[in-house]
Amino acid sequence: MSVLTKAALPVLLAGSLLSGCATHSDGSAPLNQRTWPICSLLGGLVGGGLGAIENSAWAGGGAALGVLAGGLICYAQDGDEDGDGVFDRRDRCPDTPANTPVSHTGCPLPQYPVTQKAPEPVAEVITLSDQGNVLFAFDSAELTAAAKTQLQGLMGKLNDPSVGRIKVVGHTDSKGTDAYNQALSERRANSVAEYLISQGLSAQKVTSQGKGESEPVADNETDAGRAQNRRVDLHLN
Repeated sequence: MSVLTKAALPVLLAGSLLSGCATHSDGSAPLNQRTWPICSLLGGLVGGGLGAIENSAWAGGGAALGVLAGGLICYAQDGDEDGDGVFDRRDRCPDTPANTPVSHTGCPLPQYPVTQKAPEPVAEVITLSDQGNVLFAFDSAELTAAAKTQLQGLMGKLNDPSVGRIKVVGHTDSKGTDAYNQALSERRANSVAEYLISQGLSAQKVTSQGKGESEPVADNETDAGRAQNRRVDLHLN
């Protein structure tokens, strides 16, 4: 065996031993990148001991080479000791608590308070229908005296500052054609909106819309049902 081979043998044996202890990708081995000083010490002891077996003069050299080899072997390990998914070599925050979201450098990501979205305001709907007092003259958009009285009784509520917008929606029963009922519902909704404005309601907060016979709330096959469907809804936002 050559002199060079004899000199290298203790180092190779020491390196094999340390590699077996150090190589764990999850950083769970006792010897890894962060414990390279211990690796160097063990490498020196193993190298020196193996060198002394061959020749007492080789003990010092084997120990020196073992220190170097042990330190390099362990330092080369790329474990993840804190288990954050970032290898120790790139981990700038090596002691991150478990289950903490981290950046590509292994440091905790900034946590921002969760902002609760304000709930959408719920619209209140006031329904006036022919089921009680008839709202309009037959087949027209002219308000009856009873309908005007009902609307006047609502003015205090409609003028409240908490009511920002009011949508007046007209509906009809199913008698007549769809097109005729649609036009009639629009005229009736507009008639109510104009009356409210004439009673002092701000024109900027009132809109009107007709939906014809498309949204019945009762059976159109009966007189009572048709009376319920002939209605005006006030949507307060």
